[in-house]
Amino acid sequence: MNFALTDSLGYLAALCTTSAFVPQVLHTLKTRDVSGISFGMYSIFCAGITLWLAYGLLIGATPVIIANIVTLALASCILGMKIVIERRRR
Repeated sequence: MNFALTDSLGYLAALCTTSAFVPQVLHTLKTRDVSGISFGMYSIFCAGITLWLAYGLLIGATPVIIANIVTLALASCILGMKIVIERRRR
C-alpha cells in the first residue's frame, strides 16, 4: 500500500475516533452532569489510551501518537470532571 495512502487513512481514522469525544466533553462541561459517566470505564479507557500512545511512540507512528495524545487529553478531562464533580456533591 502506498505510504501516503496509509498515513492518510491513519489520520482520517484518528480524526474520527478522537473527535467523537468532543461532544461528550462539551456536554459535560456545560451541564456538569456526570451521572451517566462510568468511572471504571473511563479509568480503564485512559489506561488503554496511554498504552496505545506508548505503542505509537515505540513504532514511530505519527497518526497513532497524535490521536492518542488528543484522545487521552479529552478522556482525562471527562474523568477529571467525574472525580471533581462527584467529590463536590458529597
